[in-house]
Amino acid sequence: MNPINTTRIAFASFIGTAIEFYDFYIYGLAVAMVIGPVFFPNSDPAVQALNAFLTFGIAFLARPFGALLFGHFGDRIGRKTTLVASLLVMGISTTLIGVLPSYEMVGWVAPALLCLLRFGQGIGLGGEWGGAALLAAEYAPKGKRGWFGMFPQLGPPVGFLFAVGSFLLLANTLTDAEFRAWGWRIPFLASAVLVVIGLYVRLKLAETPVFTQAQKNHPALKLPLVELFAHHTKPLLLGALLMVVCYALFYISTVFSLSYGVTTLHIPRPQFLGMLCIAVIFMAAATPLSAMAGDRYGRRPVLLVAGSAALLSGFLMEPMLGSGSPLLITAFLSLELFLMGATFAPMGALLPELFPTGVRYTGAGAAYNLGGILGASLAPYIAQQLVQHGGLSWVGGYISVAAAISVLAALVIHETRDKDLA
Repeated sequence: MNPINTTRIAFASFIGTAIEFYDFYIYGLAVAMVIGPVFFPNSDPAVQALNAFLTFGIAFLARPFGALLFGHFGDRIGRKTTLVASLLVMGISTTLIGVLPSYEMVGWVAPALLCLLRFGQGIGLGGEWGGAALLAAEYAPKGKRGWFGMFPQLGPPVGFLFAVGSFLLLANTLTDAEFRAWGWRIPFLASAVLVVIGLYVRLKLAETPVFTQAQKNHPALKLPLVELFAHHTKPLLLGALLMVVCYALFYISTVFSLSYGVTTLHIPRPQFLGMLCIAVIFMAAATPLSAMAGDRYGRRPVLLVAGSAALLSGFLMEPMLGSGSPLLITAFLSLELFLMGATFAPMGALLPELFPTGVRYTGAGAAYNLGGILGASLAPYIAQQLVQHGGLSWVGGYISVAAAISVLAALVIHETRDKDLA
């Protein structure tokens, strides 16, 4: 592959996940700041937060369906077309959230439409990651699959920086009343511009050589899902369990911590968003380091070391996040997101390596998003309940349990670094 094609493929796999995760994260941030009062106003703040966190979880329930839907077509007609469709579904859903009427305007219809569009976000993102990871992995040169698989994994921290940056800009330019009345909608509407950029890049791609060769040698499976569940259930479940720690680390450190920091610790929202911006840089830094280590030492050793460190980090939550010190809190968030990057980066290569070409899109996407149900869908909600009834140490225990689950899965799984994807 020539350098131009290499750069184009890396950028195409990165830009789509960055845009889609931007879309996904702006909702998470809005949940922590404004969704409750706008769509569930007739309740006390604690109930508003719980209702908002439940709408947050809807997308995670939708994501496996998106993975199976887009995976079916991705394994039958190709990676490129399916990736374009997933980007459109996500972008349209996100933009429409920006124009939704509030509860005060249309009553119960507002939260009902919100839940519907949040489901649409989940469907779109469910189809995105698997295709982007396959695009990178199936184009990767020998011995560089972990490095190429890193580019879709860089999308989340960059998307998160854009998401946090947009809300931070609004927090510094608008009053709280203006932000709650209309300002929160701007990041959602801006998604339309980003999606056009992503579509331009995606439409210029060619199909991956691995998929093209497979189509020549074997007819596409009529029902990849049936083949997946009939013969590849074990890697599907293990892949999902490996993802649990990534999701728990990220959403506890961002959505829950933001809500807790602003409402309980009374840290100003712009300040906490700035702290998260610093922390997510550590996630971005860990991603290439972990990917290179995965190519050199194997996916399994990296996941075992990073997962074990994440397990221990749960014990730091109460003394550091609960301290109220911006310095200690930023250090804790930076540690958690660094470990998230370290556990997340190898998955861009490992999950595609677990499945043969005929079911790879379906399998990798389903494992990734099933892990989201287990590790993230209710994570902020559960954390909110745990902190109310047991304190921050219980939330830290939640992180440790999630990490233990992924470490056990890493102990069971076989090394995949040298597998031939063709």
